[in-house]
Amino acid sequence: MTSRRDFFLKGALIAGATAFPGVKVLAEDDDPVQTIATTTGKLPYKNTYIKNVFVTENEFRNAKPNIIASPGFQKAKEILPVPYWKGNETAIDMYWKTWEIAFRNIKDPAPASGFITSYIDTAYNGNIFMWDSNFITLFARYGSRAYPFQKTLDNFYAKQHPDGFICREIWGNTGEDCFSRYDPTSTGPNLIPWSEMVFFEHFGEWDRINKIFPVLVAYYQWLKLNRTWQDGSYWSSGWGTGMDNLPRVPKNYNPIFSHGHMTWLDTCLQQLFVAKLLVEFGFYVERWQEIEEIEDETKSLKKLIKEKLWNPKTSFFYDKYADGSQGSLMSIAAYWALWTDILNKDELKAFVAHLFDPATFYRKHPVPSMPANHEKYQADGRYWEGGVWAPTNYMIIKGLQRNGLHKEAFDLAQKHHHQVAEVFKKTNTFFEYYAPESSEPGLLARPDFIGWTGLVPVSILFESIFGINPNFLKKTIDWHVNLTDEHGIDRYPIGPEGMLSLKCAARSSVKQRPSIEITSNLELKLSLSWDGGSESVQIKQGINKI
Repeated sequence: MTSRRDFFLKGALIAGATAFPGVKVLAEDDDPVQTIATTTGKLPYKNTYIKNVFVTENEFRNAKPNIIASPGFQKAKEILPVPYWKGNETAIDMYWKTWEIAFRNIKDPAPASGFITSYIDTAYNGNIFMWDSNFITLFARYGSRAYPFQKTLDNFYAKQHPDGFICREIWGNTGEDCFSRYDPTSTGPNLIPWSEMVFFEHFGEWDRINKIFPVLVAYYQWLKLNRTWQDGSYWSSGWGTGMDNLPRVPKNYNPIFSHGHMTWLDTCLQQLFVAKLLVEFGFYVERWQEIEEIEDETKSLKKLIKEKLWNPKTSFFYDKYADGSQGSLMSIAAYWALWTDILNKDELKAFVAHLFDPATFYRKHPVPSMPANHEKYQADGRYWEGGVWAPTNYMIIKGLQRNGLHKEAFDLAQKHHHQVAEVFKKTNTFFEYYAPESSEPGLLARPDFIGWTGLVPVSILFESIFGINPNFLKKTIDWHVNLTDEHGIDRYPIGPEGMLSLKCAARSSVKQRPSIEITSNLELKLSLSWDGGSESVQIKQGINKI
């Protein structure tokens, strides 16, 4: 099956087939992402690296390969968390199917790749992707007791260049970068610190954050040096943002490969988000003084985004063109703002309201990548021309929760999960993305996509439908009870050795106080909330009836 991305890529390969000596182009009917193979090893570029001091601390670059055999799904099933949701067996079937595919996608490094650990494959073309792997690990962390999925990211760290650059896509068979580092499509989005922070808060692996801190700082600094305009705003490209064919660049530029001389909204917002995470990491590892310039940039970047990219008349964020004018496309890229503190309460309310407007984003399957009233919106999705994607929906739903908008988050989570379930009932699998106007996969979407679509049956189920969110560092469990059905999770992991059983009885209404039972092998503080109130309860070792 040929995806839209492959369609675009095939044309690019054919057009450039004779442009590079030493590059062999294979048969036209081959998988287009595999049709270029180097025959001379590395191209003869001169060394132009300006070395980053943080890279000298990167232990992953010289690490020896660590092959970690998959236990297989059946053995893993004896260790994985066990959810239940009375009256919704499809949700439970989806959950277990996700893990079945995930464990099937575990790969060992190719002998010549230079990868340092076994990993969960992106399930796309045999290569590893920065954008995809970030979201895969955000759900796969729940399986960490059965398999160390977070180590998937170590292969990117091992491939960091002396100046801090990390390529966004790396050939699975050779371990070589798919792009030159100065190619506009070479890297991004910078979201791995998000996955690492979530993993750290969940499991408290202090050794890991001490190792990854210099890697993440060096990569951030590379982006600042090489992906900014004179005013300090960031640029990217269709491939660089991960949203390939979203129609946002001016007509005389290629929407996939070109930066369009634009300020790219999502890249600016992501850098602001990640900068704050790195400062937080810096405090944890007691090295914040070494990255004070990153903290300073959060102030200037926040000011720039609000002044240049926010439109108070429409209550939305937009890209900025080379002439200083704002773009006109309302896209899902704007909702990375939910992970910043740019907007005041009233502005946030108006901004979020667009998500619930049927004329724009509140469709049969929310949230499409672009609004339904745009001329290029497609009912079948057509990739990022209206497609509904698990990673961006997860970003929005969790961003709403971050801002205390639990009802709104639950509404979108429930609708998204339901639509994915409707497709699952027909196909017994998951897809790369979904159509916004029907209970169907998106056009040419790849099946068995676990892959980032694992976010829906695992993370969205646990965190946004059940409403359970852990923080081992604070020794807390936040449980915002949304459902009136009986539900819960057994073998729920937290911290290095913590294990919980979480049970909520059926209720007659959302206003009724939930009846909770938690069995725990460690002491925690439960922040319990529901539509009718909230309580704070101390959880002791053993059985706690609340």
